[in-house]
Amino acid sequence: MHIIDRRLNPRGKSLENRQRFLRRAKDAVEQAVKRSLQDRSIRDVLDGGEVTLPIGGMAEPGLHRGGGGIQDRILPGNQKFVEGDFIKRPPASGGGRSSEAGEGDGEDGFRFILTREEFLNIFLEDLELPDLAKRRLSETEEVTPQRAGFSVSGSPSNIAVGRTTRLAMMRRLALHRPTAEEIEALQKQIEECENAKERLVLEDRLRTLTLKSKRIPYIDPLDVRYRRFENTPKPVVKAVMFCLMDVSGSMSEHMKDLAKRFYLLLYLFLSQRYEKVEIVFIRHTEKAEEVDEETFFYSPATGGTLVSSALAVMRSIVAARFDPTEWNIYAAQASDGDNSYSDGALTGQLLQQEILPVCQYFAYIEVGEEDGDSSMSRSPLWTLYQEIRSATRPLAMRKVCRKNEIFPVFHDLFQKKAATAGATP
Repeated sequence: MHIIDRRLNPRGKSLENRQRFLRRAKDAVEQAVKRSLQDRSIRDVLDGGEVTLPIGGMAEPGLHRGGGGIQDRILPGNQKFVEGDFIKRPPASGGGRSSEAGEGDGEDGFRFILTREEFLNIFLEDLELPDLAKRRLSETEEVTPQRAGFSVSGSPSNIAVGRTTRLAMMRRLALHRPTAEEIEALQKQIEECENAKERLVLEDRLRTLTLKSKRIPYIDPLDVRYRRFENTPKPVVKAVMFCLMDVSGSMSEHMKDLAKRFYLLLYLFLSQRYEKVEIVFIRHTEKAEEVDEETFFYSPATGGTLVSSALAVMRSIVAARFDPTEWNIYAAQASDGDNSYSDGALTGQLLQQEILPVCQYFAYIEVGEEDGDSSMSRSPLWTLYQEIRSATRPLAMRKVCRKNEIFPVFHDLFQKKAATAGATP
């Protein structure tokens, strides 16, 4: 079977080439978003902002008329290239276009602004939180109008018709207001009455009922009720993200850069699912401390490695500031795998008994040098965590050596459930 697409194309355009161009443009935008993440702090990454695309290769292909026939051309020879070689793009010069945005004096790139939602949707379009458990909600900065009974004053658009008519009926019944049927029946009785004396009595009674019906209105202003609303706190889901990292002498700048990329991805991911996300930075050598982001990534530190000190600080912070019944707790730990041999038992005890029971998810990333192998030999910390990990504990482990491995690892940790159904943990 052959399918021929006869839809009209724009002049000089090929539909197939146009679709390839759109796919290439979308991939270029996604790559530009990922590159822009490298120069931002974790908290500032949600601001959206300007993204730059290289001009080269972004032009939409078109169809041009050929010369037709057989043509003879004389081309200059060379001693550098042979048939099948790829010729590199020449360097940019004044007025020309460069292969990378920001180089040369000409028009180097296409710049556009992404909103926060667009920025996140492009980067996290195929991910979702793992096994999200709903916790008790409390403390919020937002309010929402809630029904709070009725009032005797308010906006006409908020009149409670049902409550108003019920109160009016109750008042008319209590005051014995004559109904329209009673008045009509009395008028008919007067018309049929032939006795003049009885007729006068009936007419006097009719006047009394008519005056009474006028004195007692069908709906009195006292009967009117309005729906009342009060601004009450609106519960939101809250999350806290703990970033734990070994900053001893064995952690190189390359390893710290890998850790920062993973923390940044996790913060982006949680911020799209939660309305309030707090970040806690804990760094450790032989001692652990809570620090700000600048100190966490760039302040030098020396000493040995005791992982239990970081877990103990996290435990104390959770107990003091983040009630597990009110907060969804996530933790991401980055390390080169080193740990003191004498600290293994205490680290395992803290992780199993204190940290994992209160965590929604605990991700351990073991980082290595760029020329290393992601299937590197088992470190002491990796061996310890692998013994603790089970299907019932929210603990995930991965190894990363190069920057291009960060995104696949993150995607693997937080991929959609449909893709992992039936997979072995």
